Amino acid sequence: MRFQGATVTVKVLSRPAVESAMDAEWWRGAVIYQVYPRSFADSNGDGVGDLPGITARLEHIASLGVDAIWLSPFFKSPMKDFGYDVSDYLAVDPIFGDLADFDRLIEKAHGLGLKVIIDQVFSHTSDEHSWFEASRQDRTNPYADWYVWADARPDGTPPSNWQSVFGGPAWTWDARRGQYFMHNFLASQPQLNVHLPAVQDALLASAKFWIDRGVEGFRFDAINFSMHDPALTDNPPLPPGGKRTRPFDFQDKIHNQSHADIPAFLSRIRALTDAHGGLFSVAEVGGDHADREMKLFTAGGGRLNSAYGFLYLYADQLSAQMIRQGQAMWPGDDGEGWPSWTFSNHDAPRAVSRWAEGRDLKAFAEMALLLLIALRGNVFIYQGEELGLPQANVPFERLVDPEAIANWPQTLGRDGARTPMPWVSSAPNAGFSAVEPWLPVDPVHLPLAVDAQEADPASTLHVARRLIALRQRYPALRTGAVAFVETNTPLLIFERGEGGEALLFAFNLGHEAVAWSPPEGWVALESINLPGDGVMPPCSGLMARRA
Repeated sequence: MRFQGATVTVKVLSRPAVESAMDAEWWRGAVIYQVYPRSFADSNGDGVGDLPGITARLEHIASLGVDAIWLSPFFKSPMKDFGYDVSDYLAVDPIFGDLADFDRLIEKAHGLGLKVIIDQVFSHTSDEHSWFEASRQDRTNPYADWYVWADARPDGTPPSNWQSVFGGPAWTWDARRGQYFMHNFLASQPQLNVHLPAVQDALLASAKFWIDRGVEGFRFDAINFSMHDPALTDNPPLPPGGKRTRPFDFQDKIHNQSHADIPAFLSRIRALTDAHGGLFSVAEVGGDHADREMKLFTAGGGRLNSAYGFLYLYADQLSAQMIRQGQAMWPGDDGEGWPSWTFSNHDAPRAVSRWAEGRDLKAFAEMALLLLIALRGNVFIYQGEELGLPQANVPFERLVDPEAIANWPQTLGRDGARTPMPWVSSAPNAGFSAVEPWLPVDPVHLPLAVDAQEADPASTLHVARRLIALRQRYPALRTGAVAFVETNTPLLIFERGEGGEALLFAFNLGHEAVAWSPPEGWVALESINLPGDGVMPPCSGLMARRA
């Protein structure tokens, strides 16, 4: 095959054998919109987003053409980690509303054709959860073994060298029991003993509670942290090198997480979701061994449906090599799970700011959306990504993220990706709230507000709708194979295909223009930042179909 401006060869990396029954699964190849409830829309004037606020803005999400929404935690919580420290799995935190509000959200979402996925935090709870309050009383109560407790070493030091993600030892002394309890994250997030069948039963019962309220799936937060080595073996050090801002970064975390019994628990989860119509399940898997664990957690037909990691979320640059690496991780072998991809979320600085490197932000945001839509796997779009929002600037005195505060100024932290959604460019607080929000609105977001972009046919918002519509229109984009094209240029070029349908994508991820045009026999369907003169400028992209 020869393209104008490049000599190319084709290497097929993914040829999934998808059965017809799988084709009917709504989630396979779906576009899912992530809502961070604290920052989406405030309905009651307390400065914090809530469930009624989400419900009132669901038409915006539905107008994008996505298949589903994913709600970050809204459960009862002391909010020390902003909802990822759950104190009651079966209750809505009052700051977000109540169960009736959740039911109304579900009803409206379904009426708009949106499915609803919610987070499940199964590796730890808040220290204010009733289970932990009972567990810490003594060593003989019914909940005594529901968390990970251990005696001190003879010199009084923690029972292992494990470190927490947020800094310091993964162990805190509790005088009531005269033992240490484990926590992979904050000390206020004690580690559940998910090895214990009773704990698994309780977690599955909580998932069943939300299934009965109408959810169509779950995202399992930090699920590779859900089981530890009961022998409490010390983690070995990592080889020298790499970025290290925390003690956690110095260790190979093979004993405080990633236990071999996790897949058996995931099979129990899958049995539950399959028993209720084949609900969607996706694992969040971070860490040094994420590639292997994502495959392990989704292998065969009896574990989770999908998984995503942090390949793109923590990357400082967007490159063709990285895209190839991501797609090559999921070649479509028999028994393989299904990938999910996201460029931005609530845990990482926004992709536009990480990757634009001085290039035009609007052009880059739109090119990145086309690239995300083109990948084989499910697509997660984070709120504001459809607007091309850059990372917000949050001054140190307004930071609330414990990780950002602890590591200031070495990391950007998560607050800049969690600032309020801008709805109205001229309204106080961008129309998010009638009062000062929990995080400040960055003035650079005001001209990118929803109302301003709705009024501009050339806006990123309108481009996002067109791109998502293409994903819905062409089966090859949802479930088709991917074949990369080797070129002698800096361009990223690949095909997606299924049956007789073939689609061609080309992207200039570099900083210099490249001479290139689609070969004869291809008809352009969508272009980003292309002048149409045989040149691909930086931040340009093309989608074409075979004529």
